[in-house]
Amino acid sequence: MTTALYAALLALIFIVLSVAVVRQRRRFQVALGDGGHAPLQRAIRAHANFAEYVPLALLVLFLAEYSGLQPTLVHLLGIILLCARISHAFGVSRAPEQLKFRAVGILLTFIVLLLSALAVLVIYIIRHMSF
Repeated sequence: MTTALYAALLALIFIVLSVAVVRQRRRFQVALGDGGHAPLQRAIRAHANFAEYVPLALLVLFLAEYSGLQPTLVHLLGIILLCARISHAFGVSRAPEQLKFRAVGILLTFIVLLLSALAVLVIYIIRHMSF
C-alpha cells in the first residue's frame, strides 16, 4: 500500500508540529487557547490546518489507490501532498508569515484532493457504469 508510506511520513510531520505547539505552550505557560501570543497562535494554526486537511487527503488518496490508480500516480500525489504540507507549515510558522509557502502549500493540497477525488470517480464510472 503506497498510501501507507505517505501516511507514515505525514504522521512524523504531525508529531513535529505537535511538539512545536507544546514548546510554545510551555514557553508562554498557556494551557488552553493562545494567550494572545503570536508564536503560539502560529504553531496552533500550523498544527490545526495540518489536522484539518491531511486526513481527508490521505483517505481520498487511499481510495484512489484501492480503486486501482497506478502506483506511479499514487506516489506522485503522495509526494505532492508531502511537499504541500511542509510548505504550508513552514509558511504559517514563520514571523513574518511566508505567504508564498503557505499559498503554494494549500494550492498543492487542493490539487491532491481534487485529482484523487477525480481518480476515484473516473475509476468508479469506468468499472460500474454501462454505456
